[in-house]
Amino acid sequence: MKRCPLLILLTLAICLPSVRAVESPPNIVFILCDDLGYGDVQCLNPEGKIKTPHFDAIAQRGMTFTDAHSSSAVCTPTRYGVITGRYNWRSRLQSGVLGGLSPRLIEEGRETVASLLKSSGYHTACVGKWHLGMDWVKFSGKEVSDLNIEKADQVNSVDFTKPASNGPTSLGFDEYFGISASLDMVPYVFIENDHVIANPSETMKLEMNSGDRKSFSREGPGAPGFRGEDVLPTLTKRAVGIIERRAAPAKEGHPFFLYLPLASPHTPILPSSEWRGKSGISLYADFVMETDDAIGKVSRALESSGLAENTLLIVTSDNGCSPSANFPQLAEHGHNPSYHFRGHKADIFDGGHRVPYLAQWPAVIKPGSRYDHLVGLWDLMATAAEITGAPLSENAGEDSVSLLPVFRGATDQPVRDHLIHHSINGSFSIRQGRWKLELCPDSGGWSEPRPANAKKKAAAAKPAAVLPPLQLYDLSQDIGEKNNVAADHPEIVTRLIGLLEKDVRDGRSTPGAPQKNTVDPNLWKFSPRP
Repeated sequence: MKRCPLLILLTLAICLPSVRAVESPPNIVFILCDDLGYGDVQCLNPEGKIKTPHFDAIAQRGMTFTDAHSSSAVCTPTRYGVITGRYNWRSRLQSGVLGGLSPRLIEEGRETVASLLKSSGYHTACVGKWHLGMDWVKFSGKEVSDLNIEKADQVNSVDFTKPASNGPTSLGFDEYFGISASLDMVPYVFIENDHVIANPSETMKLEMNSGDRKSFSREGPGAPGFRGEDVLPTLTKRAVGIIERRAAPAKEGHPFFLYLPLASPHTPILPSSEWRGKSGISLYADFVMETDDAIGKVSRALESSGLAENTLLIVTSDNGCSPSANFPQLAEHGHNPSYHFRGHKADIFDGGHRVPYLAQWPAVIKPGSRYDHLVGLWDLMATAAEITGAPLSENAGEDSVSLLPVFRGATDQPVRDHLIHHSINGSFSIRQGRWKLELCPDSGGWSEPRPANAKKKAAAAKPAAVLPPLQLYDLSQDIGEKNNVAADHPEIVTRLIGLLEKDVRDGRSTPGAPQKNTVDPNLWKFSPRP
């Protein structure tokens, strides 16, 4: 990267003493856990019973965000937002998630965090669960679902001896190693760059250890010897290896970006033998502890390589905890993965999308600091742009806001005015300050009242008992979203609907020229699908 000559810097320092010298661009490590609940991290949940010493240490060394959100309450759409800086519902995917064989979701030519950082001189690497689709070569006459998890009769549609196109390395990553989607989806094989490292020639279903009927793995092609419990250790080892390999170039002014989307503690809940039983609570709790340990290994690699001081390390989750964690079993031990928030993974309630978010950057972030205002995982895009000084084009990162002023401690005020949430069935919600408006009469997901159940109840109920079409909550008084006050504040409802309509219509929610709207402007009005 180009740097200002020393003379220019000295002149600026003399003439403009209030201007800070240009900082050396930091390495950026972004760790995205899978289905980890806000309440699973002990430093965020004082009542939590799962030990997470490495999460807690990052909080002590850096900044804790208490009001951070994923753009969706499920996997694929959240990842779309992280990589593009754009709300997931602006893409072709309006509900649900992709499968392991689905074609690419990110649009051709769209700038990503990786491509932006690569153009700024960063080495870019992705290790882990991709789940944004790639274009596999299909056998003649065979098909896979475009915007859904592949059906049982589609799992053998792909010729794995041929490389896949339009995966991570076509979107700005110099290197990729990982799995194509969630660990309960085919194929059960590691992928390196654009090809599988072993032909998935066997039919397998990953072993279930939890005994929970909700925990499952789909049957389909897998590589001989592939074991689900090996995935987290393998991804961790790869990530540590990249840090060690890029340490010398980073010290010479060639930073790196490591995107590490883990596949844990998502179902199948498969902690390795070393960690089984360590929590004394459940296999899910064991898996959370092993995930915490993996984060500790990455953090220690930064320290031992001499990179920690000028590395921005962010640790978060893609959505709330899944019922596969076995909530009743956790409750017996006094643990709630959603802390005091309502709902869980898939829901429009905060338990679906309010996530742990911790950041350390010793050169910049004050230890033990805290930020209590709204941020989104998709704010990574604008943050990376401001860190590097690389301007975002008008049609990139349309919904992303830079967190650099927050990291620097330059503000303790909100850096974004509002944000939009999305549930698994396509229900919308908008949050501004203390107010949260949910544009559905149910959870939009998997907790009660579930969409299908709500409709059945409404059909059978007397008119006075029909659930209201809107839910408005004052989170400053009602963090558990129990008291719907929509009828008491029609002006708030009207204002928030107008704000949502504008963000949809303009094709962006940040300042700038309106973009071509790629979705129906009335999308948010659609009756949620059961």
